[in-house]
Amino acid sequence: MDRYHRSFLAFAQIVREGSFSGAARAMGISQSAVTQHVHKLEREIGEKLLRRGRGGPELTAAGRALHALADQLLVLDQRIAEKIERQRDLAAGRLEIVANAPLPALRLIGAFSTAFPEVQFDFTLRDWTSAMRLVRERRVDIGVITNPEGAGDWNTHVLERPRYVAYLQRGDPLADEPGLALARILERRLLLPEPGSLTRRVVCAKLAELGLDVARSMTVSSFPLMKEAVLHGVGVGIFLEDSTVSSEGLIMRPITDLTARFETALVVPRDRADLRLIETFVHMALDNCDRQT
Repeated sequence: MDRYHRSFLAFAQIVREGSFSGAARAMGISQSAVTQHVHKLEREIGEKLLRRGRGGPELTAAGRALHALADQLLVLDQRIAEKIERQRDLAAGRLEIVANAPLPALRLIGAFSTAFPEVQFDFTLRDWTSAMRLVRERRVDIGVITNPEGAGDWNTHVLERPRYVAYLQRGDPLADEPGLALARILERRLLLPEPGSLTRRVVCAKLAELGLDVARSMTVSSFPLMKEAVLHGVGVGIFLEDSTVSSEGLIMRPITDLTARFETALVVPRDRADLRLIETFVHMALDNCDRQT
């Protein structure tokens, strides 16, 4: 096993970084050395572990079977390194974070960056389905996800409980109404996130339940794009409340058919939860949440 230790670490780093070059930087070795490590494992196993994909290396069936163990070994290496170095502060380090809504995650990253300015972040904004997949595949350290899956090898910490609201132009006549039914919103063009998003799933399920057909709609890839579309009079957007810091030109109205609240939570792989950097981020996030409630 010892002679394959570095090979397993290289394999896990490639998946985590999404590239051979990223793994080489993380390990402080050359890209050719990373490639050799993976080839060594593949020769021993007799199967390919990675294949070339559009977004970078992708796991084969054999790679998926091996990856969870390899990533656990990588986490264990990190934990051992922390113990050996007896890290007294958080002057350096890096966190990989994915979110399905930008504002809660960016608010936390901003607060943490103020306290620990040398810590680096890789932040990815994905739809709900893709964000949960990255958590399940152990590609990230922390997820900031609305209504995350309950069952899995991760811990969840609830931060807030938002509801869905309609975003309109301030001058829109619908903005004068204290609450809007979905049927009323459908008098305008409906703006929804891409397929795979929690918002789209929730809204479409409610529309089907009410027997409502959407005559005009547009898919937007992110909240900032939806915000711009609303400001330009394209339609009415449905998103979680308080998804933006700046609401100039926008107004939020409750949706009378969507009164349920959803939980936005930190999602952390259990075997990474006591890594000092991740543990500190979680504690700070929960402290900030307690102060705001």
